[in-house]
Amino acid sequence: MNILMVLTSHDRLGDTGKKTGFWLEEFAAPYYLLKDAGAQLTLVSPQGGQPPLDPKSDAPDAQTEATQRFKADPAAQAVLAATGKLADVDAASFDAVFYPGGHGPLWDLAEDRDSIALIEAMIAAGKPVAAVCHAPGVLRHVKGADGKPLVNGKRVTGFTNTEEEAVGLTQVVPFLVEDVLEESGGLYSKVDDWQPYAITDGLLVTGQNPASSEAAAQALLKLLA
Repeated sequence: MNILMVLTSHDRLGDTGKKTGFWLEEFAAPYYLLKDAGAQLTLVSPQGGQPPLDPKSDAPDAQTEATQRFKADPAAQAVLAATGKLADVDAASFDAVFYPGGHGPLWDLAEDRDSIALIEAMIAAGKPVAAVCHAPGVLRHVKGADGKPLVNGKRVTGFTNTEEEAVGLTQVVPFLVEDVLEESGGLYSKVDDWQPYAITDGLLVTGQNPASSEAAAQALLKLLA
């Protein structure tokens, strides 16, 4: 199994003067679950190199078994620090793609032509695509073979409007994931805030929030089995 992980290169939280990036748990949990299952993982980002880490995801109250494992794993840290460039990716080389969230992807990956083309190519080739938390926002401009939004008529989830409100960023983010998925015709559903929830519909796997990272990775493995 060759699995591609696509991370954000965006580090500015709107006009707040604060930093953002990818969410550590949403990278670490899938990284180890997939790696432990025997997958060969390749990491890329729009700019290549070290993707920016959302500092809030590095706070003591955001730590999990997977994040602690990552902090004690110099080899994984080195892999993350040297991501390849998204523009250089050949979709034919991979069996699946996983997008960790964090607020960063809302600014760069959601609008990135290479990311959009990658997802469209993977789906067209019958290969699964997974995205967790804010990362389902990367599906915003992705089209299916019929020319309609990829999520149209598909069961999907992603970071909820109430979760965004709880972190106080409703007026900061460029769009709300829940709204965009619904506006694109997605059959959006959710569970209580901060609870694990992942949905598979065809080749598409989406997870609601950081707690859903492992469930989304497990769902991706099931599709690859």
